[in-house]
Amino acid sequence: MKRNIVEIDSEKCNGCGDCVNACAEGAIQLIDGKAKLVTDSYCDGLGACLGHCPMDAIKIIERDADEFDEAAVAEHLQNQNHAKPPAPAHNHGHSGGGCPGSMLRNLMKERPAQSQNSAPRTASGNQSELRQWPVQLHLVPVNSPNWDGAELLLCADCVPVAYPDFHSKLLRGRQVIIACPKLDDGAGYVEKLTAILRDNDIRSLSVARMEVPCCGGLTRLAETALQKSGKKIPFQNIIVRIDGELN
Repeated sequence: MKRNIVEIDSEKCNGCGDCVNACAEGAIQLIDGKAKLVTDSYCDGLGACLGHCPMDAIKIIERDADEFDEAAVAEHLQNQNHAKPPAPAHNHGHSGGGCPGSMLRNLMKERPAQSQNSAPRTASGNQSELRQWPVQLHLVPVNSPNWDGAELLLCADCVPVAYPDFHSKLLRGRQVIIACPKLDDGAGYVEKLTAILRDNDIRSLSVARMEVPCCGGLTRLAETALQKSGKKIPFQNIIVRIDGELN
């Protein structure tokens, strides 16, 4: 039979899990870091999940699908409740459900009040300057309070490994997004970075890339996104040599 049913765009989905919580029938689950409609008969097609997706990855379409089965949903939810583990004593600031590794976090706000203006020290005495989570361009949301007034650093995956002063010299005071211009989807990344720059109050954009030629794609990606966004903000291109020095 043809009826209204949820459709999820896996390319847009960032795995935040907000739609999983919003679906009262349990029709959506995170599978391999992406939201999936697990069974047509669990979806009532009313779209309660639509307004909870920060990536606009969900829509209602009409297609052939098994009809909504209220009895099957009740059994499904009962099985889910029996299988659900007890909640942990500390949730480390996660909100909502889904994959904890993709949950939006503001690490500055999570720090104790006395250390809000300084990064926490690790057991070795070093400091982490990471301000937000997630950081991978595929996973970060387009709209996020973490971008408000941000000095944004677009960083090649290899830079933190090669540059020994990455946290103190490049990451400090900046929100970071990491990507690989050689292995990742460049076209999709241009569109997403364009939207981040266009729709948020980004104060500056810096690119940190390796000296190898293929990494130049990250600079071109950033320049293209900045141009398409229509924003005029300070731009900086930082090149890290393989020996760990800056060019």
